[in-house]
Amino acid sequence: MDMGSIQVALPVIESYFETDLSTVQWVVVAYALAICVLLLPMGRLGDLIGRKQVYMIGFSIYVASAALCCISPNIVLLICFRIGQGIGSAMIQSNAMAMVISAFGDNERGKALGSNMSVVGSGFIVGPALGGLLVSVLDWRAVFFINVPVGLIAILVSVLVLNSNKNDQAPVSDKRFDWLGAILSGCALLVLLLVVGNGSKIGWSSPVVFLGIVLFLASTVFFIFWELRYPAPMLELRLFKKRLVALGVTAGWLSFFGISAARFLLPFYLQKLIGLTPGQVGLLLIPAAVCMIIFGPISGRLSDKFGWRNLTMGGMALSSAASFVLVATLSENTSVVLIAAMLMVQSMGTGLFNSPNNSSIFSAVERSDFGVMSAVTQLVRNSANVTSVALATSIVVTVMAFQGYEPSLDVVSPQVAGAFVDGLKLAFFVLGCFTVVGFVIAFVRGERTVASPKS
Repeated sequence: MDMGSIQVALPVIESYFETDLSTVQWVVVAYALAICVLLLPMGRLGDLIGRKQVYMIGFSIYVASAALCCISPNIVLLICFRIGQGIGSAMIQSNAMAMVISAFGDNERGKALGSNMSVVGSGFIVGPALGGLLVSVLDWRAVFFINVPVGLIAILVSVLVLNSNKNDQAPVSDKRFDWLGAILSGCALLVLLLVVGNGSKIGWSSPVVFLGIVLFLASTVFFIFWELRYPAPMLELRLFKKRLVALGVTAGWLSFFGISAARFLLPFYLQKLIGLTPGQVGLLLIPAAVCMIIFGPISGRLSDKFGWRNLTMGGMALSSAASFVLVATLSENTSVVLIAAMLMVQSMGTGLFNSPNNSSIFSAVERSDFGVMSAVTQLVRNSANVTSVALATSIVVTVMAFQGYEPSLDVVSPQVAGAFVDGLKLAFFVLGCFTVVGFVIAFVRGERTVASPKS
């Protein structure tokens, strides 16, 4: 909800602080980067000292930072306080799913994950609508202030309702926090996301991008070397020797990678070529979010009874079909109804795929690793989203440049419609091919074995 409401408020924030779009976007970017960098460390910390404690501390940081955002005197401090919100959000996200799963038995894991997905889908709906209302009736500060009373209620409920999860923590002998592993993973992720997110702007062949890639590879290699040798690693890499974990994480990444760019690029098409208003585009995205709310819980419950393979394969098939239909039908005047329908099909695919896939991953790890594995699944989603948008944007602007137009989404208009649509179709084709690979992985991974769910 927070992400959706803030994005609606960005133009007003830009005008209030008399800054530019590239600067005000850091209100969102800095928040997202803080989450991605800290998900793994905070997930592991929850496994060690208790998920409830980390969750509540995270909510406290989130609420305090939201209050500070309301009184920010300039854009720089606002971005800094948003980083604070990102730190708190990482502590929340990395432990919330683990606590939900821990409250259910192994035979109801899909039900738990499906319920969690329905809440995420409802946030997608409420966020933009609530943000637009608050900005219109009050001002931009309201989209931050609304988090304060809601967060305080959440903290109170946490105190009264949540268990301490003592039985799910790591053994006492392993309660050492891997500081170097946390630093190395954070550096690798930060550099990767900055390079991927800005490569198309500064040029993929620039020295800065080359240096970033070198730093990422060096940090990653050192991280792997350290984690395999440290007695109490932040992320037990040997977990990825398990078929369900390795293939489940890969398929999950490909699923989000294959669909995320559509939600970023199609609003450009709908607003700048078709002529819809931002409000109309927001309404157009609601049915897709509703599909996620409906199909997530259904898929989760079905996976508890019938297993993962058919549901995950079906979800990937729907996502692939939506991408290829857009490739075949997208033009300069494609029906808005068709585009909305394809977004709904993609969301159905995500709803069908995600809960069973995550259930398969968690079935292969011990409860003491639920926190860090919850963080891994959240990191998979966030990193796939960033990479999908970056690759698709690069493809679109490259096609535009090849046809003689400025390689930038800022110039998208009816005058460059042909080149922009050609770029969209190529991007959707490439992403659709990745979801086909995910379909194959979902098939190869296999099915649940009732006798030995931990295998």
